[in-house]
Amino acid sequence: MIVPGSSSQALSAALAAETGLPLATPTYDRFPDGETLAGVPEFDADHAVVVAATPSNDAYVELLQLQDAVREAGAESVTTVLPYMGYSRQDKAFKHGQPVSARAMARAVSTGTDRVAVVNPHEPGIAEFFDVPCESIDAADRLAEPLPEDLSDPLFLAPDEGAVDLIDSVRDGYGRGETDFFEKTRDLDTGDVEVTPSDAPVTDRDVVVADDIIATGSTMSDAVEVLLSRGAARVFLACVHPLLVGNAFTKLSRAGIDGVYGTDTLERSVSSVTAAPAIAEAVETGV
Repeated sequence: MIVPGSSSQALSAALAAETGLPLATPTYDRFPDGETLAGVPEFDADHAVVVAATPSNDAYVELLQLQDAVREAGAESVTTVLPYMGYSRQDKAFKHGQPVSARAMARAVSTGTDRVAVVNPHEPGIAEFFDVPCESIDAADRLAEPLPEDLSDPLFLAPDEGAVDLIDSVRDGYGRGETDFFEKTRDLDTGDVEVTPSDAPVTDRDVVVADDIIATGSTMSDAVEVLLSRGAARVFLACVHPLLVGNAFTKLSRAGIDGVYGTDTLERSVSSVTAAPAIAEAVETGV
């Protein structure tokens, strides 16, 4: 039985349709003091698939409660699907005295589950932080589906070398085009990111820039402006996890984008394609 977290209800419904597994209807409550309570009053199954993106601290608490609730309701085994794993960008201690937050979260999640599946974790090594078997799911090829069919001599660009595999997946899903990447450097003290364009020609070409996460939109906005200044015909953005915090969408629109596409690992207005088929394969094979 699929058990959705409150941030993953549409994705869970799509996953239920994809797999044929029944969908539970959890309850999500909040007490006057701010504490939350997630329950599964209708749960009745031997195996639970808890699907819960964790974009906030509350979402993590809710996930831990759902894991415990299905055990209490009789589940003999639990699979936890993290469509989006919060804190995944803190995969190491960048300064002395800082925590490895991704490791701390992974250890907490491991206490209530038998296995884990994470969709496009920011760093592949995060899977090793879990104390139970963990599989990384690649849903990047799903981003090809909402792209216009008439892209002209398309160039698929990753924002840095670390996202080359992801951009290859998007291009392969689309079926044609070249791939390349920007050079990106980040100041660890200020958080400022500098983007340096690649040498790939973009004049009169349609360009698709894809990454695992779009958060504030600042890096992507810079990339769009550079590409348009070099003569790109159209620029489209695609990401697995459309976090889009604050005024991110406005910044991207002002930069001149022609479209933004994301999956439903985070359910946003730009979530134009579901990651359910990629997740279903992992769920059906037992992760």
